[in-house]
Amino acid sequence: MTASLPTPASTRSSQHGPAVKDQRQQVSDILSGKDDRLLVIAGPCSAHDDRSIIDYTAELARMGAEHSSELYVVARVYTEKPRTRLGWPGMLLDPHLDSTYRVRHGIEMARGMLETVADIGVPIACEFVEPLLADFLSDLVCWGAIGARTVESPPHRRLASGLPMPVGFKNRADGAVRPAVDAVVAAAAAQPMISLSDDGTPRSWISEGNPRAHVVLRGGDHGPNHSCDDVGNALELLAEVQPSPRLIVDCSHGNSGKDHRRQPLVAADVAGQVSAGQTGIAGVMLESFIHEGSQPHSADPRPGLSITDSCLGLAQTGDVMAELAEAVHKRRQTVSVDMGEAS
Repeated sequence: MTASLPTPASTRSSQHGPAVKDQRQQVSDILSGKDDRLLVIAGPCSAHDDRSIIDYTAELARMGAEHSSELYVVARVYTEKPRTRLGWPGMLLDPHLDSTYRVRHGIEMARGMLETVADIGVPIACEFVEPLLADFLSDLVCWGAIGARTVESPPHRRLASGLPMPVGFKNRADGAVRPAVDAVVAAAAAQPMISLSDDGTPRSWISEGNPRAHVVLRGGDHGPNHSCDDVGNALELLAEVQPSPRLIVDCSHGNSGKDHRRQPLVAADVAGQVSAGQTGIAGVMLESFIHEGSQPHSADPRPGLSITDSCLGLAQTGDVMAELAEAVHKRRQTVSVDMGEAS
């Protein structure tokens, strides 16, 4: 069975365009060091329930407003779920959670969800898994991710080179950071691109390159990589290809041993480094949702509870946000003292 797809959205003008442009600039300023706030990307492992995502995002907006002087909070609204073998691939490909793979409906449902989140005024982060589907959502996204399974994929590196937003490359699933650094270099260069035109037919063009690509440390099969030494080693690798390297630390996945209860411990370690004056850490990622934990995948899941990786609940997320905000406050004091002594 075949079905036509909707018209790609990124080539059309959108009422959200000016706001998204400003959000991308704020993220870029944090990654460049122009803005000394900490970027916090928080949300469930994958978005399966649009109503719960909207409710969660409203709470995230409240947290972001509370700590707006120290944190820039972005909602993780991932509509695709990469898999090592098999499993639910995300809302874009299987919106009804029943392996019917109604992709057209998935695109419409995912876009509607993102537009509602944009209406709330919260910046949006997405992981891009299927390059040809990026054009349907990317105009609403201020931060993009390329995951550990696709960080070495040439099509994904080319995709990142043409995306009009900062893109984070996660280190490889085994923990290797060099492939992510190589991806940053590749994405910064002009690349031949293939995307969809307004009528859905393929088109080719040459990207300008993405100077806002960066590394995300997410741990690996052999353990975490969020420590002071790990961050320092990664920044040294990046310094070979970037004049002022900064990176993001993912508090989940390999860094938490896939145990959501350890995410606050990882965040606390990162907060300690930030408090001590580590300016190379530009942000953190949290897997978080309305309710703590996760549930088995089914066609009728409980609202607000992840059906993929286990997440922090809202109360825990608020505690982590407060700790990170305090760390930024201390970093400002530390950096100010260091600058005073240097002068």
